[in-house]
Amino acid sequence: MKGTIFPDPYNVVIGDEVDPDRISGNRVIVYPGSKIYGSSTLISDGVRIGYEGPVTLESCQVGSEVNLKCGFFKDSVFLKGSVLGYGSHVREGTILEEEASIAHTVGLKQTILFPYVTLGSLINFCDCFMSGGTSRKNHSEVGSSYIHFNYTPSQDKATASLIGDVPKGVMLKQKPIFLGGQGGLVGPCRLTFGTTIAAGTICRKDELRPERLIIGGQIKYESIPFIPGDNRNIKRIVSNNIIYIANLSALMHWYHNVRSQFISSDFPEALLTGLKEKVYFAISERIKRLKELLDKTYDNNTAIDRLWPEMEKVFISEEDLSGLVSLEHNFLDIINSAIKKSGKEYISVIKNLSDEESDIGTQWLQGIVDIKTDAGLKLLQPDLTD
Repeated sequence: MKGTIFPDPYNVVIGDEVDPDRISGNRVIVYPGSKIYGSSTLISDGVRIGYEGPVTLESCQVGSEVNLKCGFFKDSVFLKGSVLGYGSHVREGTILEEEASIAHTVGLKQTILFPYVTLGSLINFCDCFMSGGTSRKNHSEVGSSYIHFNYTPSQDKATASLIGDVPKGVMLKQKPIFLGGQGGLVGPCRLTFGTTIAAGTICRKDELRPERLIIGGQIKYESIPFIPGDNRNIKRIVSNNIIYIANLSALMHWYHNVRSQFISSDFPEALLTGLKEKVYFAISERIKRLKELLDKTYDNNTAIDRLWPEMEKVFISEEDLSGLVSLEHNFLDIINSAIKKSGKEYISVIKNLSDEESDIGTQWLQGIVDIKTDAGLKLLQPDLTD
């Protein structure tokens, strides 16, 4: 912590459990009103904390040049150059990768934003994954006053939405996704790259066709019979949940095998550990929420309890991935060669891969998604999803 700048040290609280060796003394500024807690907290070079207002930071891993302007941040990871605006409320399981940003008064929990993704102001965007875009000028964006609806009348949260995906999204070559302001997305939903949702639209359906514009007006007033818990669309809900978890499994493999090659002063081992912990936590959360939904939908179905240990194993284990070893090794050789040639700047290396090289990595990760998805769906069929 030596060298860290405290303009008013008497108005900063640092918990006794905080490890001073995990707070950089290089260009870090902690402004008055800041509170820092947690033995796992990591603060890297050039971080600014609390310039616009009070900050509470607990058990987060913060990469270099991150700007935490004002708010509450817990059990999350922020990578190089990410920006979090005034009144942020960021809770456990959240990851903002390089140069992702949120403006003022945004709530996140179990949210993963890939590089460059930008969220406007007055947004609630919990239980989402979002990728897409190639640069700060060509990025996926969520307009102001947007809501991801992640809680149902049946009181379940098996509602995580996949906006873009992991296998293509990590390569930073896809068209951005735009969710217009004053709108909402009803989870669990899947949107592909190039999707645009017009301002004021509530999107309730998947859109897997690229380059589509979704426009929705007001819903005609209707009063129809409805009983919470009557999940007539259970097949789609279960399928979207399993595909979401399978993408998280692919992301875990990406962090473990690819991100691990970029350990440096800008990306220390502690940041990688934080990323892997958050993804593992996200996988566990989504499995838990899916089981809660099935328990409600299929009351007293002993098959769920019998199958669930095997379901958890599907998304965590390395089994059944042997057919992807060649693709994995080929792609890791490509990454290692690129690092030797141009250094360990993650964004630069990934963006400079040729389309053919990126395709190898995408095939490997998509293979993981497909294998995990098929295994999960087979476990639940035919008894639970017919």
